[in-house]
Amino acid sequence: MITELTHVAPYAIGLSLPVALLGAGLLYVLRWRSLATALTVLVLTPLLATLAGVLGVTGFMFGPLLTTVVVICTAVGVVTVPVAVLLGRNVARRSVWEREAHARERAAEASRRELVAWISHDLRTPLAGIRAMAEALADGVVEEREEVCAYATHIRAETERLSAMVDDLFELSRITAGAVRLEFSAVPLLDVVNEVVAVAAPLARHRDVELRTADSDWPVVLGSDPELARVLRNLLSNAIRHTPARGSVVLSAGAEDGQAWVRVDDSCGGIPPEELERVFDVAYRGDRARRDDSAGAGLGLAIARGLVQAHHGTITAHNHGPGCRFEVRLPLAPADRGGLP
Repeated sequence: MITELTHVAPYAIGLSLPVALLGAGLLYVLRWRSLATALTVLVLTPLLATLAGVLGVTGFMFGPLLTTVVVICTAVGVVTVPVAVLLGRNVARRSVWEREAHARERAAEASRRELVAWISHDLRTPLAGIRAMAEALADGVVEEREEVCAYATHIRAETERLSAMVDDLFELSRITAGAVRLEFSAVPLLDVVNEVVAVAAPLARHRDVELRTADSDWPVVLGSDPELARVLRNLLSNAIRHTPARGSVVLSAGAEDGQAWVRVDDSCGGIPPEELERVFDVAYRGDRARRDDSAGAGLGLAIARGLVQAHHGTITAHNHGPGCRFEVRLPLAPADRGGLP
């Protein structure tokens, strides 16, 4: 037995070893290719090396041994090669998914750090003002009734500003946690717009901005009245803040393709193209807004996007005319679909 092995071993090794080395070389060459390709080579290499060794032993003469080995290697290859390809693709797909998940996690962490930095700055400013004015009142620095009333008015305004920031943070936390639960009903957009315009009108007058609604066929949408009002309120507030004096902010609405649309057009002068994709990011306010103390914490548009998505709608921004156009698309109420399913 040992004599036979000694006799046939050189033939088997002489043919199987080059095949194995060739397979190793292919694996090295294909190391930057797909994982499925590498696994396929890894599976085929021992099968081909085994077949080559058997051919060397049998002297390339077909017989029961060679036939059996060929059938076995073929059967094993038919099973293992597809498995290797599927496994490689699944692993590669999982790897891509993990990389994307890590990238999203890093982006979310960077966004959280930016949010904390901006909120810390924005909270510090009104708190410092409140503290200074409270100390002045406590120390008797101001005694005249009109001055005391003015200080009290400023303290109240800064307190309301802080309260609005806290409300925004709470709403944003609900959105990011997926805890927003809406009760849908038929909501006439005209009623929501009238309410929001009435609230935003004092700010528009203070900034000498014309605020008006266009003549439109105001549809009825399927949504939640308070959340829709907040969306439009945030969009109007953003438009008014960024529109210069004697500019205009216009609301319009309509319906098409089974959806309602609401547009807020301002006269801000436009947004740089590289910033358009980021206007809905948390705490992103742009260079001009960052120099404006009244710009808030940069949460309004992020909250608007989250609430619109909770309504199964979309919100977009692009440059239009002398400024920007923010467009919200929402599902129509069933009775307002005009026969659409």
